[in-house]
Parts: sequence; C-alpha cells; structure tokens
Amino acid sequence: MEFFNRLRDSTPKNKLSMGTHYAAITRFVGNAFSYLLTNVFSSLGLLLSLGLVAATAALLLFYGLAEDVYEGDTRQFDESALQLINSFASPRLTSFMHAVTYLGSTFFLTGVGTCVVFAFVHVRWRRAAFILLVTMAGAALLNFTLKLLFGRERPEPFFGTPLPESYSFPSGHALLSFCFYGMIAATITARIEGTGRRACVWAMTVLLVALIGLSRIYLGVHYPSDVAAGYVAAFIWLMIVASADRLMEARQKTDSSLSV
Repeated sequence: MEFFNRLRDSTPKNKLSMGTHYAAITRFVGNAFSYLLTNVFSSLGLLLSLGLVAATAALLLFYGLAEDVYEGDTRQFDESALQLINSFASPRLTSFMHAVTYLGSTFFLTGVGTCVVFAFVHVRWRRAAFILLVTMAGAALLNFTLKLLFGRERPEPFFGTPLPESYSFPSGHALLSFCFYGMIAATITARIEGTGRRACVWAMTVLLVALIGLSRIYLGVHYPSDVAAGYVAAFIWLMIVASADRLMEARQKTDSSLSV
C-alpha cells in the first residue's frame, strides 16, 4: 500500500497540459521503476528485468511521439519525408513496394499465421503456437484501439493505391508485421544452434519488417510517424508477452521443484 500511495501522490490531480502529463508520467514511471528495482528485479532473471526496462522506455517514447502527433509537431517532417521518398519512385520500385506491403496485410498475415500455428502444433511446439496466437490477437486489438483513440486522417496516397478505411496512426502493417515476424524469428532462433544462423534469421526479419514499413510510406498511405509508432507499440507488446511467458515458465519450474 505504501508504494501505491507514493505513486498516487506523484500524480497531479488537476487538469494539465500534455507536457505536464508527460512530466507526471515520467515521475510515475521513475517511482515505479525504483520500487521494481528494489523489490522485484532482484528476484527476476536478468533478461526479464531488461525486457521490462526496455518496454518502459519504449512506452515513454511512444507517449512522446503520440504527443507530437497530437499537437501537429510532426506534420512538417512527415510531409517532407513523404515527398523525399516519393522522389525516388519508379515503375519497378512501385511494383516491388506493392508486393512487399502485401506481406504485412491483415489478409496475408491471417492466412500464413493460421498455417504457422498448425505447423507449430504438428511439430509439438504447442507453447509457441499459443504464444503466437496471443501475440497477434493482442496486437490486432491494440492496433484497433489506438487507431480509434487518435483518429488521425491518412495522407493522400501515391500511384493510385487504394486508401484503407481505417485511421492512419499507428500503422497496422508496421505493428502487426513487427509482432508476427518478430515472434516467429524468436521462436526459430530459440530452437536452432549457431550464432551465425540466429543472426541471419534476425537480419532477414529486421529487413523484411523495415521494408514493409517503408512500403507504406512510399505508397503514401501512412506518414513516417505512423510507421514509427507502429514499431514502438509492437515492441512494447512483444516485451509484455515475452515477460509474461518467462514469468509463467519460472513459476512452473518453481512449482515442479517444490513438488519433487
């Protein structure tokens, strides 16, 4: 109760500006982190602790980016970046970007994701299949909620690209592809040997996810800040899922050792 009282006292009670809210949240997170460092992290593994810290940092980054978008501070950069990327357009590059962006579409990810889940179950990776399902269900809900919350209109698309009916912020392609391909890469690299092989898998994953985000900007259906926000939100969600999975695994090991 003492911890929650300190957090409550650090939170302002009157209506404040976005900047003051940011400072209040920073103090709140600082108090929470101090408590976690003293009372929680000491009993957790290093990787889990670092994951929670990274998720907290990403949360602050997302809040700062969302604040800038809300107040219109990113508009000039977004418009300039759209025009700059569009200046490199060519028919071949446009065809390539249309193909790449399809790899991050809801239709494609749903179909391939279903096949991957069945494949994981077939090779007895049932835990991985369950985690992938939870990850993508949560990512879809997070994407839907954030789009409704911010309600940002999309830019004018290039090359006659059909404009999706959903809002622009954050990019669903960036968020969902980051979660989907990132979780698959994590599953594969946890089961293969060799640093070189693992590095190769992660390098291909990063390249693919980055190209999907770039394709959304190139085609003019998203601002760069939309894509960046999608990546940050996806990272936060993946860290939450990974942390929860490690906690469950640690609890199961503890229960097993106690029952012996």
